[in-house]
Amino acid sequence: MGVLACAKADSNLFFPCGTDDMTLLLFAVLAYVLGSVPFAMLSSWIFQLPDPRTYGSKNPGATNVLRSGKKAAAVLTLLGDAGKGWLAVFLAQSYAPLWGLGDEAVAVAALAVFLGHVFPLFLRFQGGKGVATAVGVLLGLNLWLGLLALATWLLVAYVWRFSSLSALIAAVLAPLYSIGLLGFEAATLAVSAMSLLLIWRHRPNIVNLLAGKEGRIGEKKSPE
Repeated sequence: MGVLACAKADSNLFFPCGTDDMTLLLFAVLAYVLGSVPFAMLSSWIFQLPDPRTYGSKNPGATNVLRSGKKAAAVLTLLGDAGKGWLAVFLAQSYAPLWGLGDEAVAVAALAVFLGHVFPLFLRFQGGKGVATAVGVLLGLNLWLGLLALATWLLVAYVWRFSSLSALIAAVLAPLYSIGLLGFEAATLAVSAMSLLLIWRHRPNIVNLLAGKEGRIGEKKSPE
């Protein structure tokens, strides 16, 4: 099918005609499984720390692992969670063309790896909030997009020292950054979906922020 014929036949704004649905599903499944790898649990095991789901916010993420007092474990968790987000996007960008797929496969992989972290197969679908993985995904989609989101998080964290508030503001702005840098493409749809889910996952934090009970970055809560 020619390009013009494909354009006329296609009524979908984000996904072009001729997409192999089964191959796209394969990309999604592989990205989801990668996202399900629980680096908070792995780093806690390596450094002989308690299960991060048993103390602090009970969230298997870098911020909560930091509450154990072991900064190296938190850094490893952060790098692992962000790295798997970046890797999923990178692999999709590298191999999608070989399967006759385009940007739609990258967007699907980006969203799937994020969902894998938030609803991990290996932790009975009870995962982290997805901040680090989202940053990794954004860096993979577009370096400037990721850096803008990361800079937003760092600026808010520096001023107010609330990890949750930093994540929320970055999540609100990320789709706008994506529109400015990528336009109304499939990747922007994926970024918007991730942002909405990330905000939804921070519901308890929003309540605590409004009540003045949210813990600040660096506050140590000793594991039980």
